[in-house]
Amino acid sequence: MLVCSVMADNPPGYELADRMVLTEPAQVRAIGNPLRTTILQLLHERAATVTELATAVGRPKSTVAHHVEVLARNGLLQIVRTRKVRAIEERFYGRTARLFSVAAEPAATGGGASGDFNDFEVAARESATAFELGRLWGFIRHARISEDQASEFWNRMAELVDEFDRLPRSGETVYGFAIGIYPTAYPALPAPE
Repeated sequence: MLVCSVMADNPPGYELADRMVLTEPAQVRAIGNPLRTTILQLLHERAATVTELATAVGRPKSTVAHHVEVLARNGLLQIVRTRKVRAIEERFYGRTARLFSVAAEPAATGGGASGDFNDFEVAARESATAFELGRLWGFIRHARISEDQASEFWNRMAELVDEFDRLPRSGETVYGFAIGIYPTAYPALPAPE
């Protein structure tokens, strides 16, 4: 699973790391929730308050505040600035890294709904309407390659994800972009004699 990066050409206005590898099961569970992933995606463009995030996702402030707290507790979000609004201090949250990725070693998440989250599951659910409208573009290919080749290819895909994230924000439609590589039981020809 890979959570996309902040556009480097349009910095968010605060300091953050380029990359952060998630190694703790709690961190993986934190990004394993679709609402929390959406919050991280929204913070690509700029820091935001809980109120702004709640408005963007159409959910109650209390729900969004809970999810922001989970992300912050696990080191994925930070308070980047505050301001006073009618005697109340309003916090602006930002990402702690431009790019989050999950360590290659499988984490023992203990299962459960959050641990079973999968980016392709989300992409399949999100893309159903686009498929029905004939606006879903995709490829699937299978190749017998080495572990080293798969790792190298994954790094190239991460660069493509970063390129997608750097595109200037414009237009009225938000497009999803799913990419991955995975081992399968897909049939393969035997070695030639």
